[in-house]
This record gives sequence, C-alpha cells and structure tokens, in this order.
Amino acid sequence: MLRQALRRFGQKLVSRRPLEKEVYEFEFGKKLRTLDLVALGVGNTVGVGIYFLANEVARNQAGPSIVICFLVAGLTSLLAGLCYAEFSARVPHSGSAYLYSYITLGELWAFISGWNIILSLVVDVFIVVQAWILTFDIFNGNHISETQQEIISQYVPQVTAENLRYFFVIFLVLVLELQSTSWSGFVIVFRLFILVKVLVLSFFIISGFMKGDLHNWKLTEEDYIQAGFNGTSSLGPLGSGGFVPFGFEGILRGSATCFYAFIGFGIIVTRVRKSHNPQRSIPMGIVISQLICFLLYFGVSVALTLMVPYYQLRPGSTLPEAFLHIGWVPAYYVLAFAIFCSILVNTYWGFMFRIHRRICMMAEDNILFPFLARIHTNTYARIISTVTFGSIATIMVFFFGLTDLLHFTSFEALISYSLVALCVLIIRYQPERRKEENQPEVQEENGQIETKLQEENEENETEVQQENGGNEIQVQGKTAHAIEKLTLRRLFFPGSPTPTPLSGQIVYVCSSLLVLLLILLCLVLAHWPSLLSGDPVPVTMVVLLLVLITGITGVIWRQPQSSTGLQFKVPAVPLLPLLSIFVNVCLMMQMSAVTWAWFGVWMLIGFALYFGYGIQQSLVT
Repeated sequence: MLRQALRRFGQKLVSRRPLEKEVYEFEFGKKLRTLDLVALGVGNTVGVGIYFLANEVARNQAGPSIVICFLVAGLTSLLAGLCYAEFSARVPHSGSAYLYSYITLGELWAFISGWNIILSLVVDVFIVVQAWILTFDIFNGNHISETQQEIISQYVPQVTAENLRYFFVIFLVLVLELQSTSWSGFVIVFRLFILVKVLVLSFFIISGFMKGDLHNWKLTEEDYIQAGFNGTSSLGPLGSGGFVPFGFEGILRGSATCFYAFIGFGIIVTRVRKSHNPQRSIPMGIVISQLICFLLYFGVSVALTLMVPYYQLRPGSTLPEAFLHIGWVPAYYVLAFAIFCSILVNTYWGFMFRIHRRICMMAEDNILFPFLARIHTNTYARIISTVTFGSIATIMVFFFGLTDLLHFTSFEALISYSLVALCVLIIRYQPERRKEENQPEVQEENGQIETKLQEENEENETEVQQENGGNEIQVQGKTAHAIEKLTLRRLFFPGSPTPTPLSGQIVYVCSSLLVLLLILLCLVLAHWPSLLSGDPVPVTMVVLLLVLITGITGVIWRQPQSSTGLQFKVPAVPLLPLLSIFVNVCLMMQMSAVTWAWFGVWMLIGFALYFGYGIQQSLVT
C-alpha cells in the first residue's frame, strides 16, 4: 500500500498537461505581423529599468566594463529566446515557461515556474512605481524628494518618510489599473511612443560618441585623487581604475543585474493565436527584437561611461543626468520624456493583467484555487487581486532596496529560461505525443470501418483478415518498442532512427543529471580564486564534473531526435540548451544572499500551498 501510494505521488509530480486543453488567450483586435511582434518585443523589453539600471551597475559593480555586462546578459537572453522560439513553433497556444514546463517536465516544475513568475510580476509593479517617482522628480526639479526629507520626516518616523511617496503612487497605479481595461483603442498611439523611446535612446548614444571622452575608460588613481577621492581607490569603493575597475567578479555581478534589462520578450509568445503564420513570425519577432534591444543597451552603456566617469555617478541617479554633466539641460528633459513614454507603454499592457493571466491559468488547471479562474470576468475578484498584490509590493518597499528587487526579477527569469531550455532539450528526443492524443478518434473510425466490413460479402473477409494481420504486425512492432530493455550498448547505439519510449526516458534522466552536475560545476566555479591559485581539490572536482558532463552529453547526442517538421528549431542541440542552462545558473550564483533567502521563503509558501491543496485537485489525475 505504501509503495503504491508513493508511486502515485511520484506520478502526480511528473504528470503532464494535455496538449489539447485550451489555454486562456489574450484578446487582440487584429492579426499581428512580424513587424508588429518586433515592436511589441522591443516596447516591452526596453522598459523603465534601463534609465536607472545602467547608472547603478556602472557606479559600483562594473565601471566602463558594463558594456561587457550587457553583452553577456544579451547573449544569455538570446539563447533563451531561441528556446522560446522553438516552443512557439511547436505548441499552438499562448506560451509561457509555466505552460511549456507543464507540457514537458510535469506538474511540480510547472508550479515552481508559475509561482515565481507571479512574484516577479508583483515586483515589477514596484519598479514601475519607482520610475513614476523618478519622472516626477525630474519634471519638478526634485521637489518631491526635497519635500519628503525636509518636511514629512519631521512628523513621521524616518522609515515611513523615506517610503511615503510609494504609497501615494501605488494607490494611483491601482486606481488607473481598474480603469485601464478599455484602452484597446490606443494601440497606434503607443506604437508611436515606442518609436519615440527608441529614437531618444539613439539620440543619447549619438550624443555620447560626440561628447564622450575615451580617457574615462582608462582612469587611474591619480584621477581619483584629483577629483578629491583620496584613499578610496585601490580596489576600494571606486575600484582599481582602468576599463575593468572591479575585476572579473564585478563583470559577473554586473551581468546578473543587467539581465533584468532583457526581460520582456516572452510577451511575444503570448500572441501565437493572433499572429500571421506564427511558426515563422514568432521566432523572427523574438530574435530580431532581442538583437535590437542589445544594440540599444550596448550603445547606451558605451555612451554613458564615455560621457561621465563612473565614480561621479550618484547613487540612485538616472540616465538623463548624464546630460547635466556635459551641460545639455534641454536634452535632460528630452530623455525624461522617453522615460514617461516607457511608463505609458508598460501601463498600457497593464500592471496587473499579466498577474491575473498567470493566476487564471494556474487556477484553471486546479493548481491554485478554482475560484481564481474567474478573475477576468468577476470585477470583485479583480479588485481583491489588485489590492492584494499591490499591498505585497508596498510591503516590499520597507524591506528591500531597488537593486534587490531587480535581482528578484532577474532571478525568476533565469529560472524560467533554464526550465524552457531543459524542456527543449527533452522534447526534441521524445516520441510524437499528438498521435497518442488522437487515438480515441482513430479507434472510433476503426470501429465504424469494422461495422461496415461486417455488412459486406464474405468475399471481403479475406481482405479484412489480411488487414487485421497487418495491424497485428504493427501492434507487435509497437509492443517491441514498449518492452525495450536498457543496456549499455543502447546508450550509444539506440538502433532506431526515430525516438522510442526508452530513448525518451534515457534523455529525460540524463538531462536531469546534467542539470544537477551543471549546478555543482557553477558552485565550484563560483570560488574561482581557489582555482587560479592551483588548489588541487577544486581543480580535481572541476575536471571530474567536466568529464561526467561530457559523457552524459554524448549519451544524449547519440539518441534519435524527433523528425517533426517545424519552421524553427534551436540549432546545435543538445549543446545550445545546455549552454543556456549553464550561463543562467552562473548568473544566479552572482545574486546576493538576500535574493536567495527571499526565493527560499517564497518557495516554502508555494510548496505549502501546492502540497496542501494543488496536488490533490490539479488537472491531471
């Protein structure tokens, strides 16, 4: 009894979502072309983060080497985009890491993905609120901050005074959210705002090349002393100078922070049903939009570090302040207007819509409480959800800084991207599922044929028997696949040109082992100074892990791949998905202890909810 119960429990954790089940689709008035999808991806990716993210990373994490940070983050995001693109061509539904994980890996991993996406979307509310406040400060000459510090703090506790402005703006955002459901007629206006945002950032890049000084990439301790920063160089708060003042560790930490700027292309895969030729336009939209975003970010980081020495960037400063450094005050307000456009675009897509959509999908699958599935049709449920998650964002303000919240969102995205890469690696080697799902229809048709044959003349009985004999041969062939036995030879010589249940299971197990080994490898590499010092213990561990990873990758490479015709497939499988997972995990290792602790607390809450309710009521029984 106990063994059977544990077996059912394990099967429940890896049970997969039926492909034919409908998915909540985003309602949009017209079909989207590839250009529309590119604009959608750029508008949602080039968000408010770039306007204060670059200053923060350049000031105390990477210095001029922030350009390398954006390069690493951009390549990492592009690898993830390729994996999303293949799934969008494979699954004809509005996609997400939650859906892809449920279809491929099973229920537990789908819940982990969906639960973390909800957290990151809640954090996004605060980040957009921060952008509102920064914009208000710019257009009002920083009067909000001055009033807050000089007047309000005299009458209320300091912690409340420092965060009181967030309460007002969050309240305003929640009110706007309840009134924003009828904004479907303003699509053209917001496309124009996206164009304005791109043009203004291009203007910033050109200005940096015109007014920049290459010496800012070659700063020395003498420059710090002349600027009045005596005693703060030599790997102190200002770093050691040069192009990489904070060393290789600073590049890694900066890359993890910069990764936030590339989050957003996933909105494209939610438009599968509303796009022309989605198997072609969705992958092209993802790849092109990612390349455009990388070029913008790379150019902005180059221009910023050329215009302003990184050590002169103020804590909490915004990108427009670079124009004040070179004396272009009008340009300062022009770039502030671009921030305003970014906020409007983000507001148009809804602060809470994506949270509601994720909750609705999980509730429809019974992983969350079913009444939450009515969140899109029940106004009362929408109000409760908006106020609840708005309150969570408000509470976060008291305990976490802006950098911590950026890390939360990046951390979630890295988990989701790693799961999607793992899904691509596994599903490429699995037998075709759609044929199995159509078996009831095939059986019904066979029954009708048999009934018709029974009514015919005895002359056709011989033909029927022959057909049945052929069917028996096919059944025997399928049975032969079903009773395959695992041997050492089959690991490298499967003996079948198409995937079988056995080869699919081999890839599933090997992929899981590879993820575990890659995590261990990243943990060891995180202590890279000991590797450089020649310590034999970590060096031996790295060599051993690399040998195991290479051997298991070879086993996967030898398995037959699915021959399903898709208009886009990730090249160089299994290498590129494994590379994507490895880079994602490496960046996760650079996150602060606060980020990991908050992730652990959030997952404990989620597991209590899932194992207490979701696993008993979920879609697949």
